[in-house]
Amino acid sequence: MTGTVRDRLARAGSATVANMLLRRGLRNVLMTGVRPLTAGQRPLVGPAYTLRFIPAREDLDILSGYASSDHLHRRAVEECPPGAVLVIDALGSTAAASMGDMMAARLKRRGVSGAVTDGGYRDSAAVARTGLPCFHRDNAPRATPVALHPVALDEPVGCGGVAVYPGDVLLGDADGVVVVPRHLVAEVAAEGADAAAYEEFAALQIERGRSLFGLFPGTSESRQEYDTWVAAGRPGLE
Repeated sequence: MTGTVRDRLARAGSATVANMLLRRGLRNVLMTGVRPLTAGQRPLVGPAYTLRFIPAREDLDILSGYASSDHLHRRAVEECPPGAVLVIDALGSTAAASMGDMMAARLKRRGVSGAVTDGGYRDSAAVARTGLPCFHRDNAPRATPVALHPVALDEPVGCGGVAVYPGDVLLGDADGVVVVPRHLVAEVAAEGADAAAYEEFAALQIERGRSLFGLFPGTSESRQEYDTWVAAGRPGLE
């Protein structure tokens, strides 16, 4: 994924991108109940690398299991590609942690773009201090083996009620997390960035007292006004 596509997605925002996908018949693309770990964190953009959990079982899930280099939870952190987003299917459970601060620090050091789970993180304040953009449902202070057992890497998962296939692109911001099918990423990013730019023009007109009618959603006439405004250097936009 090119830097231009990343920048366009981040500029468009998750809500606008979801609308672009709705135009293509895709309704279930915004994760439910998944929110930024902290207010003001930078947007998250990147292709999905997935980890799937199932409920834990007491004879299999013990803390000493983390010492194994084959443990899928630790492997996910070490194998998630730089630039990708680690997407953790935690069954929507916050009964135990999907990740803690040491794992977040390692992901940040390896150049991973961020992490998303429909569960929660332990040591959430320390996770936030790593600077890794993270999204979750709620804090989950209990150790992972209490409730979660990792079973698969880089396979299709469900997260926040949305299907996520490896390589799909995630965009996370203050509004939430949207999942973009990989084959639509470039065109949706371009269309979304254009829509976001038009909204800057529309917001300026509304601030000046103009009605929504004939302005938002845009019409052929208002789009011509917008093009003229852009050619003039976007006057009035600070």
